[in-house]
Amino acid sequence: MGNRPVRSSLSVACFSVAALAVSTPAGAADAPDIFGTFWATRYDAKIQIVGGGDLPLTAEGKAAYETNIAGLKDGSITDAARTWCVPDGLPRVLASPYPFEIINAPRGQVTIVYELNHEVRTVAMDKPLPSDKELIPYPYYNGHSVGHYEGDTLVIETAGFNEKTFLDATGAPHTDEMHTLERVRRIGPTEIEDVITIHDPQYYTRDWQARFVYELRNDVRLEDYVCGEPHRDISSVAGVRRP
Repeated sequence: MGNRPVRSSLSVACFSVAALAVSTPAGAADAPDIFGTFWATRYDAKIQIVGGGDLPLTAEGKAAYETNIAGLKDGSITDAARTWCVPDGLPRVLASPYPFEIINAPRGQVTIVYELNHEVRTVAMDKPLPSDKELIPYPYYNGHSVGHYEGDTLVIETAGFNEKTFLDATGAPHTDEMHTLERVRRIGPTEIEDVITIHDPQYYTRDWQARFVYELRNDVRLEDYVCGEPHRDISSVAGVRRP
């Protein structure tokens, strides 16, 4: 993560800003069927790349990852998301083994509320990303997100991250130039997927993707979450380490 100087621009060359130019704002009637309460079908502490293999780290990214792994092991680096309940950041929050809600509200916004750490993501619909000048002074843990609908898919573009988070629970690193693109869609009667593309050329040699699948669970209600206290049983989620 480190204290690198903030650069004057974000590397977003691989994404087309024109893709966000939606002429007519999407209303509730136009929205795909992706709203409700969902729960992950499995949990992986280490992020899994679509297609398999290791993270495509640059030499600088590999050094940052090794520093994070060693620091988390010896205690010189703190996993703040689990110690102080700060936001997980992307894409780590997508791997949460706790339920979350996707809400088509308020008007002009999609809101995602995670039980873990009580995180709230707001996605401004049919708006362009803020300019570099607007993003750089105000970096967020989960970045600044805008979205639009492409048929049955919610497309979310996010930039303007701080460097205080990991990509996963193992300490996979990112820079403040990271840029993500998510495609959220229903893949069955009770399932949705979120496929996220990571663009961060300083730490990664190429763009790469991770895929997360969730089960619709409208029988579940989000509960209070406080770091260090017992919470709901998540042992039914595949990959969760049993006590």
